[in-house]
Amino acid sequence: MSPSLSSGEILRERYVVREQIGQGGTGNIYLADDVRLQGRLCALKEVEHNQALPPEVFAQAREQFFREASVLARLDHPNLPKVSDFFSEGPRDYLVMDYVPGKDLRQMMQDARRNNTFLSEAEVLRWAKQIADALDYLHHQDPPIVHRDIKPSNIKITPSGLVKLVDFGLVKIMAPGEVTITVIQGQGTALYTPLEQYGGDDTHTDAKADIFSFGATLYHLLTNEPPAEARKRFLNSRSLTPPIDINPRLSRHVEKAVLWAMSLHPDDRPADVNAFREALFGYVDAPIQLQVDRYGFEVPRFSAFSVEQIAGYVAFGLFLMGLIATVIR
Repeated sequence: MSPSLSSGEILRERYVVREQIGQGGTGNIYLADDVRLQGRLCALKEVEHNQALPPEVFAQAREQFFREASVLARLDHPNLPKVSDFFSEGPRDYLVMDYVPGKDLRQMMQDARRNNTFLSEAEVLRWAKQIADALDYLHHQDPPIVHRDIKPSNIKITPSGLVKLVDFGLVKIMAPGEVTITVIQGQGTALYTPLEQYGGDDTHTDAKADIFSFGATLYHLLTNEPPAEARKRFLNSRSLTPPIDINPRLSRHVEKAVLWAMSLHPDDRPADVNAFREALFGYVDAPIQLQVDRYGFEVPRFSAFSVEQIAGYVAFGLFLMGLIATVIR
């Protein structure tokens, strides 16, 4: 996506653009100076709507942006960047957030890979605790907030070691009973996206989508290998390599917790972030069994299913097959 703003451009007579520093699920991200607060750097998160939207849908999309931005501006958590302003300029909307210095986890993972080593499990778990704290805070808002784009490049480590979960580009406010318009184009990053998030139908997305993406992110951080996409796993259950096969130093309970979070069916994932955190740190046992199949490697396997679970899987499978067929046309 080419930059829509150039260096030196001023927005709202306040924000002076320095440079483009990233690209999110909805548009570019810029580093800017806040001229009203001398010395303050901020990040401008651009939200570019689909230009093909009918005027009435575009108006609804913009209304939803302002509604969601006002919710984000009220958030206050040490592991989340503070949203300080939001506005529109022409066809684009902007969120103004604290600029978070430091490396993101994708960069740190690449550094480890270049050194032919893995990020240490202890260090990844320290980060995971802070990520879990941020997600637990978001999911317990009223209404709950789902991030929907958790991945290594959206998690930054400040020079002081504080984790920041950034890029609210695909965030969803879970207003009960509300028909949600798809304001943001895209469904997250494929490697970390659960099946139910494909197709742009928000009615099937809840906090368990973040748990899947969180688990997939940890899989990548602990193995230096990207996880198989959920669509591929749905068609071939053996396409996901067990983490310990890649990184033999991993603890068994960590592997089980990560695979539990990455379960394809939402009902098979942890009930909430706290349940996942407890399994990740070994306080409880993840309800997933690993067994060696005839090919010689371990695959996740759950205990026997009830009739209701089997019926649910069949219905969910039929829905996903139709969804996948639509996506790959």
